[in-house]
Amino acid sequence: MWILKFYKSIFFTRRFYWLFVAVIFLFITSYGLAFLFNLAQVALIAFCLVAVIDYIILFSRKNPVGASRDVSDQLSNSDQNKVSLHVTNRYPFKVNFRVIDETPIQFQMRNFSVHTVIPAGETIEIQYRVRPTERGEYVFRDLNVFMRSPLNLIVRRVIIRAEKKVKVLPSFFALRQYELLAYSNQLAEMGSRRIRKIGHSLEFEQIKDYVAGDDIRSINWKATGRRGGQLMVNKFTDEKSQQVYCLLDKGRVMKMPFDGLTLLDYAINATLILSRVALVKQDKAGLISFADQIGDFLPADHKSVQMSNVLETLYNQQTKFLETDYEKLHVLVRTRITQRSLLVLFTNFESLSALKRELPYIRSMARNHLVLVVFFENTPLEQLAKAEIKNIEDLYSKTIAEKFMYEKRLIVKELQRHGIATILTPPQQLTVKIVNKYLEIKARQAI
Repeated sequence: MWILKFYKSIFFTRRFYWLFVAVIFLFITSYGLAFLFNLAQVALIAFCLVAVIDYIILFSRKNPVGASRDVSDQLSNSDQNKVSLHVTNRYPFKVNFRVIDETPIQFQMRNFSVHTVIPAGETIEIQYRVRPTERGEYVFRDLNVFMRSPLNLIVRRVIIRAEKKVKVLPSFFALRQYELLAYSNQLAEMGSRRIRKIGHSLEFEQIKDYVAGDDIRSINWKATGRRGGQLMVNKFTDEKSQQVYCLLDKGRVMKMPFDGLTLLDYAINATLILSRVALVKQDKAGLISFADQIGDFLPADHKSVQMSNVLETLYNQQTKFLETDYEKLHVLVRTRITQRSLLVLFTNFESLSALKRELPYIRSMARNHLVLVVFFENTPLEQLAKAEIKNIEDLYSKTIAEKFMYEKRLIVKELQRHGIATILTPPQQLTVKIVNKYLEIKARQAI
C-alpha cells in the first residue's frame, strides 16, 4: 500500500529525463573514447546526488502545502459563477506550483490546471469562472497540487480532500438585477421602449395636496372646497393582487438547445424573474408545468415564501420527449384558476399546422383569461438565411430556412387574429421582452 501511495506522489520533470539521457549518452560514447568513462561516472554520481537532495527538500515536510476551494453552495444556471482556490506555500523557499481542480463532470474541463510561483510562507488566491448549462447537483472533488523545488528534477504531488456538492439553480444572478430594478421602478428602461401608462388604475390610494406636475384631471373638487381653496388631488396606485401564472411546456419541442441551454431552461430563467417582478409589483405569482401529463401546479400567491416555492419548483423541472397534451392543461386552467389571470404560456411552434392542433384549447383559455403565448425564433436558421449563396446546395438551404422563418411569422399573425397576445423572440432576449410585456399589460390595465 505504501509503495502505491509513494508511486502516486512522485513524478519526474523533463529536466530529470534530459539529464538522465545525457549521462547515458556519455557512457555510450565512452566505448569509443575511453577518457569519457571517468567523466560519465562523475556525471552519474552528481546526477544521483542532486536528485536525492531534491527529493529530501520536497519530501522533508509532512504538510508542505495548504489548499482550499471557495465556491457557493448554489450556482446560477447559464451565468458565470466565481470559484476561488487558496494555496499556501509552507516551504522556506519559493516553489513552483501546479494546481488541478477536479471540477464537476458536467463542465467537461479535462485540461484545467493553474501554474503559479508562490514565495516562502505566502498564500495566493486563484480565481476562475464556470458556466453551468444544466440544472441539478454538481460535485467538485479533490484538489491536486504538484510542487517543484528550484532544482526542478522531482515533482511532489499532494491530494487534498475537498469534495463538495453544489446545486445549480435557475438564473438567480439575473433575478437580483431585475429585482433591484423593480424596486427602483426602472424596469421599463431595460427594454427597447418605455411603457406609457394609460389612464388611472382602478385602485384609489389617498387624497393629497396638489404640487406642480400633478395631473390636473385628478383634482378632487369636493376636498378642495373643504380645504378653503387649497387644491387637493386624488392619488391612484397600480391595481394589486392580480394573478400571473407561468405555464411551462415540458414537451419535446422545448428540448431544442441554443448556446448550450435548452428552450426549457430559457423559459425557466424567465419564469423566475417574471415571478419575482410580479411579487415586487404586489401581484400574485403562480406556476404550472405540463407535458403529456400535468406536472406541478403552484397556486398564485404573494406570501413571503412564494418565491422560495417558485425556485424549488423550477429547480426540479425536466424536459420530456413526449407530445404535449394541451387538453389536460385546458381542463386544469378551467377548473383550478377561477379568477381572471395573466397566463404566460412558454412553448414553441415550428409550423402553422402544429399551432392549429392546439389553437382551440388556447382560444378557450383566452375567453376567461389574458393569454400571452411566448415562443422562440430559430436563430441558426436566421443565420443560414442570411448566409452567402455559393452553390446550389446553399440555395436549397437558404430557401428552406426562409420558409420556416415565414411560417413563424404566420403563427404570430394567426394568434393575433384570434386576439391572443404573442411574443416571438430569440432565446437570449426572452427575459427582457417578457418583463416589458408584463409591464405593458399592467400599464394598460388589461388584467
